[in-house]
Amino acid sequence: MKKIQEQIKNRDFAKVYLLYGEEEYLKRYYKKQLVQAVLKDTDQMNYSAYEGKGISFREVIDVAETLPFFADKRIILIEDSGFFKKAADEVADYISQVPDTTVLVFVESEVDKRGKLFKRVKEFGYPCECKRQSEKELTKWILGMLGKEGKKIKKETLDCFLEKTGLDMECISTELEKLLCYTLDREVIETKDVEEVCTARINGKIFEMVDAMGNKNQRKTLSLYYDLIAVKEPPMRILFMLTRQFNILMQVKSLLEDGRSQADIAGKMGLQSFIVGKSIRQVKNFTTAMLKRALEDCIQTEEWIKTGRMEDKIGVELLLVNYTSTTFPNARV
Repeated sequence: MKKIQEQIKNRDFAKVYLLYGEEEYLKRYYKKQLVQAVLKDTDQMNYSAYEGKGISFREVIDVAETLPFFADKRIILIEDSGFFKKAADEVADYISQVPDTTVLVFVESEVDKRGKLFKRVKEFGYPCECKRQSEKELTKWILGMLGKEGKKIKKETLDCFLEKTGLDMECISTELEKLLCYTLDREVIETKDVEEVCTARINGKIFEMVDAMGNKNQRKTLSLYYDLIAVKEPPMRILFMLTRQFNILMQVKSLLEDGRSQADIAGKMGLQSFIVGKSIRQVKNFTTAMLKRALEDCIQTEEWIKTGRMEDKIGVELLLVNYTSTTFPNARV
């Protein structure tokens, strides 16, 4: 992505760009940057946009071959066309013929890197994969944005923030804006600020729920569950996330008993360091037998729901009630 940043800065544009990958925020960001950089202060006369599977590429070619109006270049944006997932010979053949006065930008959700079109873009333009960013990259990005606003944040507060937002850049950006507004008159952002204004995504809620289960805090456990139900999270997804978290705790506990460090565990399990750190704290509330029983009961509850023996919302609720009762882990749904 450094290359595309340099091209935008130097106004040395490729003829064709392909923005693809999981991170929607980055695709939107670079799409916007390219459009603004190519158009400069000109109006929309030199901007054309197409979206969806039914695009007529012959029409795109006609626009691409038209000289820009009182400007050096025109830009054509094509989004979610599906061209990169099927044989699109007409598109692939044209890539080498895009005139110097046109910048063609594809923004796609799905891409086949083995296809002729992708290879042509790689040969004559620039394919930019917008991947999910690592914890290190996101930390640098967040600190950079906070620095511009004259703000500081401690590592434990940043970890708390990421626990709530997850690694989605759009969510991070939204929650960070709320945090900046809330701490407008202060230089240092505190953990209590994050707790006060930042909304936890389902991953964060699940972390809190497992914390409450480990502490046998039934009221908080059920309150978090009802909060998720209220925002239309399906009970089966909540059950899946609970099962996943108990599985993570089982692995973390085993690796801790083998003497592994937090960094070693993160590397071996392919998880972010802050997630492992949180799991290490959580796992202290559970024995290996408790975690094994929790996994078994999650699987049993799923089976009963899928076979119609139990309604999904009630099934998950009963599981949570049993696992925050004084008889945990002996009681079973």
